[in-house]
Amino acid sequence: MSDEQAWVTRRFEEDRPRLRAVAYRMLGSATEAEDALQEAWLRIDRADAGSVENPAGWLTTVVARVCLNMLRARRSRREEPLDVRPADHVTGLEDAPDPEQEAVLADSVGLALLVVLDTLTPAERLAFVLHDMFAVPFDEIGPMIERSPTAARQLASRARRRVKGGAAVPESDLTRQRRVVDAFLAASRGGDFDALVALLHPDVVLRADRAAGPTPEPLVVRGSDKVAKGAGAAAQRARFSQPALVNGAVGLVMAPRGRLFLALAFSFADGRITEIDVIADADRLRDLDLAVLDN
Repeated sequence: MSDEQAWVTRRFEEDRPRLRAVAYRMLGSATEAEDALQEAWLRIDRADAGSVENPAGWLTTVVARVCLNMLRARRSRREEPLDVRPADHVTGLEDAPDPEQEAVLADSVGLALLVVLDTLTPAERLAFVLHDMFAVPFDEIGPMIERSPTAARQLASRARRRVKGGAAVPESDLTRQRRVVDAFLAASRGGDFDALVALLHPDVVLRADRAAGPTPEPLVVRGSDKVAKGAGAAAQRARFSQPALVNGAVGLVMAPRGRLFLALAFSFADGRITEIDVIADADRLRDLDLAVLDN
């Protein structure tokens, strides 16, 4: 191994944690992030690094371009990453590579953020992630997407507006809704039937479209006891769910590996949940207005 190859190898390993973080936020999947790093390393190992003046920027550029190509390929295929219906996730998630690692990573980044990032175009996602999360200047981002720095800035700004969204209710109402939804999620994860019943209006109605399962037809469940029983049985799904703005109100998104497969939209009255709309149909999910909740 030449001195240059040894230097490149050492520098890549030193920067690997940061490069992995870039790839994960670009792709929303730990597995795909590792694939991106492997592909990037193949390119880096073959490149002439003798004239590189900014090693960190160079490595970030190579990884970002690999991720951009992967996002474009994913978008053109319009693939379903897990090849299963949302109703199958209760068992299917256990078969995924290291689901606990995916859950920890999603929590560290913010599951709702990953979901919203997945609605952006590949160029918007790259511009937002690199600039807003890793402070890469637009002068460097522009050439990666074959745009001017000004155009890259506009893409990041557009993405930022999508991430922040717009609430349909006052901030005080959002705070109350968030408190109820957080408690609902915690009780669902813990299978706490009594806590779930206390959060639900006695006449609560849950509607689930046919893609949400478990039946092949749309499902309607009425009454706090029945709805609580179903929510408590969905602890596996709840592990991969986090609060988000869903059509301007506080709801839940379920997104194993950062891809949206199911959303819950809630209606509230007097501090309790009165309606739950379980959305898993692909067309309905695409039509949702999703955004990240401020802490």
